[in-house]
Amino acid sequence: MSREVKISENAEEKLKNLLIYLIENWSKKVQLNFIKKLNSSINLIRSNPLMFPEIKKNAKIYKCVVTKQTTLFYKFDAKTIFIIAFFDNRQDPSKLKRSLK
Repeated sequence: MSREVKISENAEEKLKNLLIYLIENWSKKVQLNFIKKLNSSINLIRSNPLMFPEIKKNAKIYKCVVTKQTTLFYKFDAKTIFIIAFFDNRQDPSKLKRSLK
């Protein structure tokens, strides 16, 4: 079953900043490769959201490593995938807790 994908304002802002960073600092090839990996990850989540590990059982939050630098966090129900955060894995992990609230 393929679910609708919704993105939180926080996740949308982080993704926008990440794409701007890629445009300003990396080649077209790197940019397209990231977009391809992101689309592939989202399609996998849509078709099988339990494929990726749950990080917080009580909140039912799951994580998908898009690239070694970027992880996507999401929740889901029967009809919708809710992307709640993108996280730069090179950052201090304590910042992740704030992103997931």
